[in-house]
Amino acid sequence: MATVAMPRRSGSPSRGIRRGEAAAGWIFTAPVLIILGVFLLIPVVMALWVSFSDWTGRGSPFSSSVGFVGLDNYAAVTTGGGLAERNFGISLRNNAWYVVLVVPLQTALSLFLAVLVNRAILRGRGFFRTAFYFPSVTSSVAITVLWLFLFSSTGVINQILSWVGINGPNWFNDPSGIVHNALATVGVTSGPDALTQNGFLSVSWWDWLAGPSVAMSAFVLMAVFTTSGTFMLLFIAALQNLGHDIDEAAMMDGASGWQRFWRVTLPQLRPTLFTVLTLGLIGCWQVFDQIYTGTQGGPGKTTLTPAYLSYQSAFISQEWGQGAAIAFILFVIIVVFTIFQRWVLRDRPVSKRRARQYEVRPAKPATPAGPRPKETTR
Repeated sequence: MATVAMPRRSGSPSRGIRRGEAAAGWIFTAPVLIILGVFLLIPVVMALWVSFSDWTGRGSPFSSSVGFVGLDNYAAVTTGGGLAERNFGISLRNNAWYVVLVVPLQTALSLFLAVLVNRAILRGRGFFRTAFYFPSVTSSVAITVLWLFLFSSTGVINQILSWVGINGPNWFNDPSGIVHNALATVGVTSGPDALTQNGFLSVSWWDWLAGPSVAMSAFVLMAVFTTSGTFMLLFIAALQNLGHDIDEAAMMDGASGWQRFWRVTLPQLRPTLFTVLTLGLIGCWQVFDQIYTGTQGGPGKTTLTPAYLSYQSAFISQEWGQGAAIAFILFVIIVVFTIFQRWVLRDRPVSKRRARQYEVRPAKPATPAGPRPKETTR
């Protein structure tokens, strides 16, 4: 029988379908990509160019009258030796203490609240979840105004402290550091020459170790109060997705409640813990609206943050290059801390010493018993 060869098509139908799907995907995502490009990518590129130029804020930053100055704006805020460097050093000092206190406190509190409201024996769990989450949906400006009222010299907080015999400070007008205040109670009012005569970014090491000011401490409490509810929801979602088999097995092995939480539950929450720490870290380094609404860097620049200093340098002092440079230095700081945090929370292989503890060793063969001696009769 003769066979008739069918003509081959130029392309397979599957490839045509895939090409059509790819084209449809680009068409549907094009509006979002255009919006992100116009309102996000282009402004970032413009700000990056401004940080390397002498733009004065008038006209286009890409005009021929704007010159390229290289790293001069970055050098002015990091090695200039003048007021710009000192302000940047003070803002980094303030924000560093803010991060050190807020991130651990809000993470621990949100995890505690999540474990508390996730328990089946708790009545009214929906009410408590709503109550704990409510400060997170309130405007930060409204919360800041409320905090200014509560922490005033005659506010509610000082009234409560007076009931237990404590004379509360004038919170948002006290520039002293809490670490220096604690040392002053034991008679230490000045540091050694090694700390007072040396420093970083025109700020002595003694001032770096001053701790957050009393005013910044009030902002720390406000941040913990307003953000713990959001992170609580993330931990609740993670806890509800955990299987109870491992926890029940640990309970059968005699593990206590704390041991089950520390050895069983918490390791399974590592992805959520990384997310919470990363979001908290980014939010703390970008704190701006509370400072703008509340103290605007005062008293004595002890609540000045890099984000607010970037705004102040660019929009108030008209130093647009320095303001953009501060913003990109802050971006690098956030990226470095995020990478370091990811490295710390990475999945580590089990060590050989610990793996040996879980090895199942074959049982030794039993020694065969020899022939029993015959009993002799007398």
